[in-house]
Amino acid sequence: MTVPVQQPPPATGEGLTYERLHRLGRTGWWRPLVGVLLLVFLVLVLQTVATVVIAVYLLVRGVGVDEALDRLTGDPVTPSFLALVNVGWALAIPAVWLVGFALHRLRPGWVSSVGLRLRWRWFAACFGVAFVALFLTLVVSALLPAQGSGTEVSTELNDFTRTTRDFALVVLLLTPLQAAGEEYAFRGYLTQAFGGLVPWRWVAVVVPAFLFALAHGVGQDLPIFFDRFAFGLVAGTLVILTGGLEAGIAMHVLNNWLAFGIALAFGDMTSALNPSGGTWWSLPVTLTQSLAFLGLTLLVARAMGVRRTTDGAVLERRNTRV
Repeated sequence: MTVPVQQPPPATGEGLTYERLHRLGRTGWWRPLVGVLLLVFLVLVLQTVATVVIAVYLLVRGVGVDEALDRLTGDPVTPSFLALVNVGWALAIPAVWLVGFALHRLRPGWVSSVGLRLRWRWFAACFGVAFVALFLTLVVSALLPAQGSGTEVSTELNDFTRTTRDFALVVLLLTPLQAAGEEYAFRGYLTQAFGGLVPWRWVAVVVPAFLFALAHGVGQDLPIFFDRFAFGLVAGTLVILTGGLEAGIAMHVLNNWLAFGIALAFGDMTSALNPSGGTWWSLPVTLTQSLAFLGLTLLVARAMGVRRTTDGAVLERRNTRV
């Protein structure tokens, strides 16, 4: 059996692309493999803790045991269950940071970008690009036959109730954290893990994208799986070509806001969170969103001079001691 061998980092650490950043820390072919298993374990533990905390909160608020359990089963989706899902994935962020430091001795910022942090100006630009891409997607979707997969909604506005208000607060405040958590896990740690394990960059994009789509359920319809897989491919490609998670997070947040917003206004949250009945008419819609976002983001990144590799200034700050 051939054991994967990691290449040593450049002498100065400069010029590393995002998927190679694990070379800045402790190297060893076994570390990425152990790290993936440890990350899965930590996320499951933290999600279990979140479930217990939210359940106790409901009980303290006077909700009965049976009702509290019903609210957290997800059938139907309730504000409590949606909050649990969002918080559970948001906790993937500190889990990624912990695994990165404990196993690779890397500062948390190296998961965000090659600049050792989230680049907020670039993130804002990505958010604008994501809005344009989603607008084009809605136009194409409106011109095609029904795509199924939870996209069919009523033409009548839903009543605004207390439940609607609670859903809206969860979506507005917690959904961005859920989207960021998924990006830190799949486009963050997994991209760097596979990028440090094998020399082929496409593996660092394709494998996390496949696992991302698979994580949404093994029983999902093939068109829905393809839609999520395509998003993962685009987000993973942009991570490498722009040097950070900003683009993927921006698109993920806006996409989820739109989906949940439409469900609150005209549809049903249970169908939005667990789409089914997808058709291949969704393929043109998926390709429109993916290709438009990919192309526009790369154009804006070039115009803004977004850095895709590490530089000496960042590495020098990393090694500075007070």
